[in-house]
Amino acid sequence: MSTRIEIRKAVPDDATAACNLLRRSIEEGCRADHQDQPGVLDAWLGNKTPANVVTWFASPTNYAVVAESEGELVGLTLLTQAGKVALCYVLPDALRCGVGRALLDAVEQQAREWNISKLHLHSPSGASMFFERHGYINAGKEKACFGLECDLLWKRLDGACDPATRKRFCNCGE
Repeated sequence: MSTRIEIRKAVPDDATAACNLLRRSIEEGCRADHQDQPGVLDAWLGNKTPANVVTWFASPTNYAVVAESEGELVGLTLLTQAGKVALCYVLPDALRCGVGRALLDAVEQQAREWNISKLHLHSPSGASMFFERHGYINAGKEKACFGLECDLLWKRLDGACDPATRKRFCNCGE
């Protein structure tokens, strides 16, 4: 993929394409993690429906962005106000083209605007090195809600808290 990638806020009209992206990314791109085990795959894909995606995009406590190339969605990420990167998926044929990095940059910027000082996520083992390359620390294995053992990763964000507020309230700079 050598075309320009546009990062923009997800809108409800993106839900069907975003759902297809999520499902394809999981089915194809995460095959080494789920190993085509029907129970794991069915649980992982179970909530990936257009109706759920619309709800995720519409929630005021979520921030979802998509990566688009030549009119096609090639990536999606979703941040919650609790500091969780709940989704970060890229189409298999768009991997290693800067899509994931651009998506992470977008949600990290939003996290700073929300004064979130630390992000966390669950990642299948196959994607953990990507997050580690971008400053996330691997805190070990945990079971994800869909039954797959995943890595718990976290990252402290610079500039997330105003220094005066930090010293007085949250001590996140210590």
